Amino acid sequence: MELTIPDGVKYYRLSEIEAQNSFKSTWIIIHNKVYDVTKFLEEHPGGEEVLREQAGGNATESFEDVGHSTDAREMASSMVIGEVHPDDRAKIAQPLVDILRKLSSCSWWTNLVIPALAAAIVTLMYRIFTVETD
Repeated sequence: MELTIPDGVKYYRLSEIEAQNSFKSTWIIIHNKVYDVTKFLEEHPGGEEVLREQAGGNATESFEDVGHSTDAREMASSMVIGEVHPDDRAKIAQPLVDILRKLSSCSWWTNLVIPALAAAIVTLMYRIFTVETD
């Protein structure tokens, strides 16, 4: 269901966006905005497959990784049909950049413990699998 607030912004639930992943209706999410790219599939310079892979999901990281031009961003703005409902924004897979930023702000001990634990596991696995049988 869509929710319209006084300033005219339409909010779409994540389940509704995820359902729009066909050739008849293709929606993607970029920076919490919902885009209907159905009519643009055949015109997309990178091919329609690129958009189809992202259909019904969060395309923010893919969109930013390509480094779209100002013209492409202006063209995309004409395809905005609403935004992800505020209650569903936390459910969207976060771009890797945001995840790394959060990890880098972890305390010093996590930066020490996690690699040490990984090294201990690798060492243990190495010893288990390289033991010679007599």
